[in-house]
Amino acid sequence: MPSNILKLFGMSNQLILHDLDKVQQKYDLNLGHKIESSSASDETYYQQFDHQVRAKAKEMAKHYETFYCLEVSIRTLITEILLEKAGVEWWSNEQIVPKVVQDGVAGRVQKELDSGISRRSYERIDYTNFGELGEIIKKNYDAFGSIFNSPKGVERVLANLNTLRGPIAHCSVLAEDEVMRLTISVRDWFRLMN
Repeated sequence: MPSNILKLFGMSNQLILHDLDKVQQKYDLNLGHKIESSSASDETYYQQFDHQVRAKAKEMAKHYETFYCLEVSIRTLITEILLEKAGVEWWSNEQIVPKVVQDGVAGRVQKELDSGISRRSYERIDYTNFGELGEIIKKNYDAFGSIFNSPKGVERVLANLNTLRGPIAHCSVLAEDEVMRLTISVRDWFRLMN
């Protein structure tokens, strides 16, 4: 139980840092937390894009950051819990990770290798989507039951996040209703934790 509380504290900390960045940017403050900026060469080319496109990109960046923090923290949580439950070979065990998830990930890894681009990661869990993460949690709910208060709630929230992820991942503007749905889904995620 204490390690779960520590993990929850870490995830909360990431969201607080994200909010701190937004406050610094909005009010042009320096609160002692460094905000990464684009390199000079990026700025040269970035200015060539239409102003409206850049404004929408800036607006959407905060939603991407939310998804990034949440998705990475969920993957970290799953990895830590299943490493403790099943050892270093947890991913290869079909009793831990459903075969359909393993196969989907293997296909994405192979597609990336075949394209000749740099691999995004050497950790297979980094190739999963929210729906697949939900399947892993559902299959191992005995290990996650001390963290979450409802397996159906976890499944519902991750399904919502998986649907909301599409416009962000494919560079579309998130509708105002969907921005609210994202905020509520993130709150629901943390509400599911004991």
